[in-house]
Amino acid sequence: MHRSPSAEAEVAAELADVRPELASRYAAELPGARAAVLTRLWRALTHEPLPWVTGRERGREGLTLRLSDGRRLHGPHPDPYATATYVTAVRLDETSYDDPARLPAGLSVPHGTSLAAELGHSVASLALSRAGQDAHSKEWPVRDWEWEQRVVDGHPFHPNCRSRPGFSVAEQLAYGPEHRPLVPLGLVPVRADECLVTGAWPQAMRDGERLLIPVHPWQAEHVLKRPRDLCGDGIAAHPLMSLRTLALPEGPHVKTALSARLTSSVRDISVYSIALSATLSDFAETLAARTDGLLHVTRTLGAATANSPDLAAVVRESPQEYAGPGERVVPVAALATTDLPESPAWLAEFTRLALTVGLRLLELGVALEAHGQNLLVVLSASGSPVRLVYRDLADIRVSPARLARHGIPVPELTGRIVTDEVTTLRRKLFGSLVAGALAGTAGSGAALRGALEAVVRDLPGTSDLAALLGEPLPTKALTLMRLSPGTPGDQWAELPNPLVSEVF
Repeated sequence: MHRSPSAEAEVAAELADVRPELASRYAAELPGARAAVLTRLWRALTHEPLPWVTGRERGREGLTLRLSDGRRLHGPHPDPYATATYVTAVRLDETSYDDPARLPAGLSVPHGTSLAAELGHSVASLALSRAGQDAHSKEWPVRDWEWEQRVVDGHPFHPNCRSRPGFSVAEQLAYGPEHRPLVPLGLVPVRADECLVTGAWPQAMRDGERLLIPVHPWQAEHVLKRPRDLCGDGIAAHPLMSLRTLALPEGPHVKTALSARLTSSVRDISVYSIALSATLSDFAETLAARTDGLLHVTRTLGAATANSPDLAAVVRESPQEYAGPGERVVPVAALATTDLPESPAWLAEFTRLALTVGLRLLELGVALEAHGQNLLVVLSASGSPVRLVYRDLADIRVSPARLARHGIPVPELTGRIVTDEVTTLRRKLFGSLVAGALAGTAGSGAALRGALEAVVRDLPGTSDLAALLGEPLPTKALTLMRLSPGTPGDQWAELPNPLVSEVF
């Protein structure tokens, strides 16, 4: 077996200094973290259109990949919708690998060195995240941020699920939501006439003629280089699932710029998204009104940037604003921390709600990026899914042609958000909702197939539904994207459709 000591050893050494009481738990979590990341990597290798994989052969004992150099990589039969860890090692010819960070070097693929470093970070950070956990209470959380902080392992299908390069161990413990800290947001004063502002910037974040822009402390220290050039004592806030979005004490959420590469993306806030935020927020309210009360979209209260993606923030409603008496609003990614998805009837009920809303909006002309972080479900006191809440409109897609066909006024939007390309619209929704949120909740291809079969015949017939029923499911080729630094934009893979494939 091969080992990648660098990232794991670095975290262990830092942990011995800052939290020595976690050292033994961290070491105990490393094998499971390697297997969890390797399971995600095997999914990518078996389904993404990697140019150096020339064939895939299914046998009785697993799947074998034929590589362009003649070698063979063998592993278990893959389930692209499985969230449980089931890959503990793969075999490249006669060499066995149980550490995902060592595999890119063995494969000798272009840009494999950078991917290996990220995989090493992912393993080490995942072990650290798991080491800091106490047993979940059987009682459901009451506060919104408590639900968010139950998601320990990050993205259920991304090999870089916990990659946080540039964050020390002390910073991960101080800022990672799974470690349940209070994060002191800084407030950077900037003259209002030097900023782009949309919506109504909160009065509490003003100082005369200056805006006080909330800044994450990691950003203040490492990017802005001004950790002490702040106004007042700042705001203590609870980090949410994305790490750079936090719940303020009085309720609203604030998305901060965080110019670090987490999972795959650098989490800054573009001037483009600030400029469109108010228009998108108003438009989303109009659109949600066409869902018969099944969907709410959190309103953007204000957005501001000092004309830089490194110094910007968005303040928006908490999804809890849409909870009625006795109800809870739960991020879909956190549903796996409950026993609700274990019931086929509940899973089918949730799937029906999610597809009804998603397909209706797609038919009208809007494709949501409805993954488990952006999509939340309102649960009744008995746990039934009754409505959906959507947040963060920055990466939806809007079709002017479809909107016009349904008599909906086309908002003044520009750039990447606007497209009439059917494939792009379907990839956006199906890749995030079906191959993402629903698959992550179901936990396996068999469970996802059962939920889909229970509901699809009752959905309104549209060309989009026909595509969902009969075509492979799109998903972002996340590993291919990390191995293709010169190719801009999203790249895609096709997963076997659980309604069609006999694999499950």
